[in-house]
Amino acid sequence: MASSNKKELLTEQRDTLLHVLKVRFEKNMNRHKDIEWTKVLAKLDDSPEKLWSLNEMERTGGEPDVVVPIAIGNDKKTDDFIFYDCSAESPKGRRSVCYDREALESRKEYKPETSAVDMADDMGIDILTEEQYRELQTLGDFDMKTSSWLKTPDAIRNLGGAIFADFRYGHVFVYHNGAPSYYAARGFRGYLRV
Repeated sequence: MASSNKKELLTEQRDTLLHVLKVRFEKNMNRHKDIEWTKVLAKLDDSPEKLWSLNEMERTGGEPDVVVPIAIGNDKKTDDFIFYDCSAESPKGRRSVCYDREALESRKEYKPETSAVDMADDMGIDILTEEQYRELQTLGDFDMKTSSWLKTPDAIRNLGGAIFADFRYGHVFVYHNGAPSYYAARGFRGYLRV
């Protein structure tokens, strides 16, 4: 359990998470060629709050892993590493949510428990952009049965909409919906810079 003031894991939780992340890292080297686990581990050891966020990603079904996308990449100035949710389908523990707080509050009835933006903020992560989502799809086939909310540009959100994407027929499709909508098969994918 995290302490009340700091978002930190207990030693046992930390060790379990690091083991899961290492196994996933070694199994999926195509996602992070030329990156060594020891360097990632050193960064994680210096960032207990980031470990807490990664644990939240894992706990909600995101299966986070290090990726080297062009959209963000490994930051050469800071040597940061980027973790994306790499679960085959949209993370199960983050589905049935509307896009953001404004959308949630605008619903008259059948309100979901929370929103994608609120949940991401609580977890300490960011929602993937369209560009990041497209790059994730170059690493495998994701969201073949589900869909994921994406960070929506202000111009679309200001008009009441939000965007989401999925992978069907060998292609990434990006769509729009009213931000207050929510579906059992739509969640969101996030990323974390460590």
